[in-house]
Amino acid sequence: MSLTQEIRACRLCTDRFAATATAHTPRPVVWFRPSARILIAGQAPGARVHDSGRPFTDPSGDRLRAWLGLDEETFYDRDRIAIVPMGFCFPGYDAKGADIPPPRLCRETWHDQVMTALGEVDLILPVGLHAIRYHLGVKTALTETVRNWRDWRNHAPRVFPLPHPSWRNTGWLKKNPWFEAELLPELRVCLRASLKDLP
Repeated sequence: MSLTQEIRACRLCTDRFAATATAHTPRPVVWFRPSARILIAGQAPGARVHDSGRPFTDPSGDRLRAWLGLDEETFYDRDRIAIVPMGFCFPGYDAKGADIPPPRLCRETWHDQVMTALGEVDLILPVGLHAIRYHLGVKTALTETVRNWRDWRNHAPRVFPLPHPSWRNTGWLKKNPWFEAELLPELRVCLRASLKDLP
């Protein structure tokens, strides 16, 4: 059984998800191949992605693709772009309807294996604080980390930390206009260059 098949078959969080307000069953959304050289590292699928089985099939995905300047065909090309969230399943909502964070168990069980399978990547785009802290190994606040994006882009592989593209962050975007004015244009240049070099 391949690693992607093992992850799709994972049911470690069955009891955990059954106890949430959504009382759903696990449905790991796996979207990577070892040939990918660009990694989009998300947080966890939302309810719509849980239903579709395809990452970022929601308004957050629309905003993320707009940020990156990518059409759907390119964005979903698993041979070139891996989409690996910190939790492969929709974690559910709590009793107040708030998002539950991705289970740590998922990261501890699968992520080192996935990163080994991917091998060398050219570009890492950690989306949201959970992914940023895993891939950058920092404990700083989101705004501070994203504001220092110029430090991370010079690493090998290049890294561009991003806030989550959720509508909840619209206020953050208005307070931090440098993100769309400075970071995104540079990111698009690097992204186009990486994609150009791929088969």
